[in-house]
Amino acid sequence: MKPVVRAPLRDQIRQAVVDGLISGRYAPGDRIVERRVAAELGVSQAPVREALRELEALRLIESSPNKGAQVRGITEADLREVYQVRAGLEETAVRLGRPDVHALRRYLHRLQEATAGGSLTEQVRHGVGFHREIVAAAGNAVLMSVWESLGVEVWTHLSIRLFRMRPHENARDHEPLVEAFERDDPRAGAMLHDHVLAYAPAPAPTGTNH
Repeated sequence: MKPVVRAPLRDQIRQAVVDGLISGRYAPGDRIVERRVAAELGVSQAPVREALRELEALRLIESSPNKGAQVRGITEADLREVYQVRAGLEETAVRLGRPDVHALRRYLHRLQEATAGGSLTEQVRHGVGFHREIVAAAGNAVLMSVWESLGVEVWTHLSIRLFRMRPHENARDHEPLVEAFERDDPRAGAMLHDHVLAYAPAPAPTGTNH
C-alpha cells in the first residue's frame, strides 16, 4: 500500500483562510487573528503565521504593527495586474516548449464534464490545471515558480465572487487553444496571451478626447 501523503499543515491552514475569503466569511477590512484561527483549527500559531505570510505575498491580506493581519480591499486593478503578468508568463512558456496536446485534451474533457455538472469549483480546478500543463511544458523551473506564486486558482475564485466574472475555465474558450497546439500554429502563444487577458477587467475610461 502507498503511504498517505498529506498536504503540509501550513498549506491546509492557508486553504482554510482562502475558503473564508472566497465564501465571504472574511470581508475586506476584517482582521484575521492568529490566535483565533489557531484555536478554530486546533493548531499552534506558528503555522498560522506562516500561512498568513504567504497570503500577504499574494496581496490578499495586509499586516501592520497596530492592526495585525486584515483582509485587503481587492480592486479590479489588482485583478487586472495579475492577469497581465500571467498572460505574459504563459505566452513565454509556449515559446519555450510545446505542451502535451493529449494532456490538454484530458483537461478539456474534465472541463466539459464540470460545466455540464454545474460545478464551479471543478471548472476552476481543471481550468487552472489546463494552464499549469502549458506552463510546466516549458521546462523552466523559475517560470513555473513565478506562475505558481500568482495564486491563479485563488484569484480566479475571487474574481468570480467579487466581480461576478464568468469563469474563464469555460471549455469552449479552451478548444481553439488545443486546436492551435495540435496544428503547431505559430500564433498559439499570442492566442493564449489574448485568451488570458480577455478575462481581465477592462481599465476604466480615462475621458474623451476632443
